[in-house]
Amino acid sequence: MSPSAIQLLVLAGIAIFLILRLKNVLGTRDGFEKPPVAAPAEVKEKPRHDFEVIDGGPDLEIADYAEPGSDTAEALTKMKTAEPGFSVREFLDGAKGAYEMILMAFERGDIKSVEAFLSEDVNEAFVETIALREDQGLKVEASFVGLRELELNSASFDAATAEAEISVLFVAELTSVVRNSEGEIVEGNPNEIKRQRDIWTFARRMGVDDPNWQLVATGG
Repeated sequence: MSPSAIQLLVLAGIAIFLILRLKNVLGTRDGFEKPPVAAPAEVKEKPRHDFEVIDGGPDLEIADYAEPGSDTAEALTKMKTAEPGFSVREFLDGAKGAYEMILMAFERGDIKSVEAFLSEDVNEAFVETIALREDQGLKVEASFVGLRELELNSASFDAATAEAEISVLFVAELTSVVRNSEGEIVEGNPNEIKRQRDIWTFARRMGVDDPNWQLVATGG
């Protein structure tokens, strides 16, 4: 065998050895994984120093939304303990969509389309308000422009019932007018964007099959 052939065999053996070592260290990835999304160039990510997985250590996702050691942070931690798959970020993404959907359904007077996402008390209050509006011959025309702010306001968790509650601050921009039975505008301006501030509280039992949160309280 020529010296060049022997050299190739030696290099091949080294390559196989390195591949096996890497496989043992990194493990095998099964299933689908989302590709990493590059952050915009102008956005600088905060340095993270607590990536070690330590029982009882800080949860970096919770720290993004609540002051470490606060009642809200402790409640969110208990929620994750009761349901390890729970994500604060995913919850807020869902709350954002629910806010627009429920708010616009209420403005249109079509609350039936979203009643599955409302507690009994909130649903009754919305239905009564819509009925009162209709009795007065009033109709609301509204258009959702966008959400200016979204912030986790507070959270609580009842360990006995596994009932979780999260309050979210929304600051939205929309156009809205109220018309009477003759179609005349009695309130608002269709060309004026107004800002609306709401604090909504959502509730759900953690660890159950139903993933849907319900709106249990509204306020400003």
